[in-house]
Amino acid sequence: MIGFNIPPCTGREEDYIREAIASHHICGDGPFTKRCAEWMENRFHTEKALLTTSGTSALDMAMILCDLKPGDEVILPSFTFSSTATAAVMRGAVCVFVDIRPDTMNIDETKIEAAITEKTKAIVAVHYGGVACEMDTIMKIARRHHLLVIEDAAQAVMASYKGKALGTIGDFGCYSFHETKNYSMGEGGAILINRKEDIERAEIIREKGTNRARFFRGQVDKYTWVDVGDSFLPSELNAAYLLAQLDQADAINEDRLGSWHHYYEAFQDLKDRVTLPVVPEGCRHNAHLFYLKLRDLSERTEFISYLKSRGVQSVFHYVPLHSSPAGEQFGRFHGEDRYTTKESERLTRLPMYYGLTEADRMTVIETVRSFFGRETS
Repeated sequence: MIGFNIPPCTGREEDYIREAIASHHICGDGPFTKRCAEWMENRFHTEKALLTTSGTSALDMAMILCDLKPGDEVILPSFTFSSTATAAVMRGAVCVFVDIRPDTMNIDETKIEAAITEKTKAIVAVHYGGVACEMDTIMKIARRHHLLVIEDAAQAVMASYKGKALGTIGDFGCYSFHETKNYSMGEGGAILINRKEDIERAEIIREKGTNRARFFRGQVDKYTWVDVGDSFLPSELNAAYLLAQLDQADAINEDRLGSWHHYYEAFQDLKDRVTLPVVPEGCRHNAHLFYLKLRDLSERTEFISYLKSRGVQSVFHYVPLHSSPAGEQFGRFHGEDRYTTKESERLTRLPMYYGLTEADRMTVIETVRSFFGRETS
């Protein structure tokens, strides 16, 4: 079976983990954690990067930094992972879902303004598959209405919009380093703080609500509890694993892009049967995933079963949150669900990971083509 995902591994992970163990410092914020953070700050030009225990906890931190209160509203797409919504719900906020664009599967920027009320506090831009939302428009709307913007860039490390790294355009950016992501630490993530005035509070929230970071910098003679917070620091062992991949970030990115472009070219003549991914002008994606959109849910089910029977794993993605039990309880859909449900039911993803061999890639391509009766000659 050609699996949908294999977690990335460059070969240096074990060396770095041994080094972390030998240092006798395996809790959070040791040398490897700092090196990962500095790499992101330098590479993506953000004011501060802080590693977290997950992409979810990065979103949790962002919602706390937005100072959400019970009854506040957060605008977001329904086509996203539950973490995007639960981070807001944990603060007592109401999720206001709006429709997506059918081309990128991202939030439809033209639907946001109509969903704003006096209770709206923030907008979440989810960059699906590492393809950017229309950030210029979203930022203009946010500034006009004095709202904060969180970029859920869980899938978007190394992707950009008009030359700016995704995660660095809004007020806060959230990355995931889960095993399914382009760069992994098993479980982990990062929050990018893009305004200097938010850095100190972010450090406090991440350190269980204490000013421990200031203590270690020698700015206070003892540290104490000063704000809300939680234990958002990952282990040094996880950070060591991640650093081995950040060291090879460009090579990993190019490898994935190579597979993505092979798929894209191989399926050009299937455009009468499937919809291929769209990358708008000004967006540079990171080949996080490659999807095909079939005619409808029935054909997608048949397609996934066909590939599985021939040793290729293809998987669908999110069930729209507004139609889920929790979505109905904690949120509402504003406007018409013209594309969210319909497009999500058509979409399925093909195997995509660092190190996908040419032979396996060709097997995937030939299997897909055979489903449509377009065998490769």
